Amino acid sequence: MWRQSVREVFPGAGLREPVGTSEIVEAERRLGRALPADLRLLLSESDGVLGHTHVDTVWTLDRIVEQNLRFWSDETFAQLYMSFDALLFFGDNGGGDQFAFVRKPQRPDVFVWEHESDSRRWVANDLRDYLGRSLRAGGDDWYRL
Repeated sequence: MWRQSVREVFPGAGLREPVGTSEIVEAERRLGRALPADLRLLLSESDGVLGHTHVDTVWTLDRIVEQNLRFWSDETFAQLYMSFDALLFFGDNGGGDQFAFVRKPQRPDVFVWEHESDSRRWVANDLRDYLGRSLRAGGDDWYRL
């Protein structure tokens, strides 16, 4: 389902081998929270999605875990930025801005964190909408106003 949806929007998207259920369960254990259902399904079909110019539109499972653990625990980040505890990052634009689900309160919407300004704003209704917008646009700054 997800592989086909991605290919329909951007036939040149990079898809990887799927992640096993046990790997997802272990990742969720390490994160201390469940992944959104749609992200779980996508990862079970492809361990991430490479978009235009090989941008990690959706990160690999390992990168999702490592980046989020870093953002939630890095004391330097805590001094520079608002808390990231409510966010679950899963992709980026290749230039430092990152995309996340809001986990507190849990909702399907996707937000962008713009690293220069520490702003967080809505960019898509859910993962499917995010993939459609980001892969269809053809540019890594599709979300900018």
